[in-house]
Amino acid sequence: MTTVRQSVIAGTWYPGTKAELQRTVKEYLSHAELVELGGEVVGLISPHAGYIYSGQVAAYAYKQVEGASYDVVAVVSPVHRMPVGTFAVTAADAYETPLGLVYLDQDLVSNLGSEVKLTRVGFDAEHSLEIQLPFLQVALGEFRLLPVMMGDQSLAACRRLGAALGRVLAGKNALLVASTDLSHFYPYHQAVQLDRVALSYIDNFDPEGLAQALATHRTEACGGGPVIAVMLAARALGATRGQVLYYANSGDVTGDHSQVVGYVAGALYRQ
Repeated sequence: MTTVRQSVIAGTWYPGTKAELQRTVKEYLSHAELVELGGEVVGLISPHAGYIYSGQVAAYAYKQVEGASYDVVAVVSPVHRMPVGTFAVTAADAYETPLGLVYLDQDLVSNLGSEVKLTRVGFDAEHSLEIQLPFLQVALGEFRLLPVMMGDQSLAACRRLGAALGRVLAGKNALLVASTDLSHFYPYHQAVQLDRVALSYIDNFDPEGLAQALATHRTEACGGGPVIAVMLAARALGATRGQVLYYANSGDVTGDHSQVVGYVAGALYRQ
């Protein structure tokens, strides 16, 4: 019998019915520009706030792979509210969204578990991984999922996970996705200055530089570890370039510039 990790954010962080969710994601994608990268996408960076805040930014990432076909998508997210050890994966067979079930690739989960210690979690309320799934379902259609939650975002953990993902995904028709927001609750112009630092390291495809900037508080990203790990994994899979596709913050949506949260869409690709 299939075990299902049921949605914890449908109807709040994104629309709760199939028709409305599909319409919303398609509308965001229709307003996103396809950026000519001159190479093959290996990984994406996408925000994880509620869709009314960051959905349009996320669409710029998923626009790059709309209509593409992947056998597996590895989504790497932070963990916000529960201890899960260094790396965690749902114990369920599938994630549920209003658009249907997304099944895990259990062979790849097992292979990854042979490379790094994975905690299998019976229940989680982590939004930052789930919120990527409807965009993937609309953009790609069918795919298997390799979901990883990072309880430890140290550079050492990022290096272990990035190398492990590179090994288990080698030769696979795979897409990597890093889930992150940027700075939180600074005045608008201060947030933009902080976020520009992170954007520069994405554009320069420099995960080590991003790790140093985060460690010295020159920038902020609640999913900095997933971004670094995905950049390292993408490098192992042949990516040589990174590009920021779109940046905005919550103040651009709400008009409230007093305390904003930053959002980025990015692509990692091989030429």
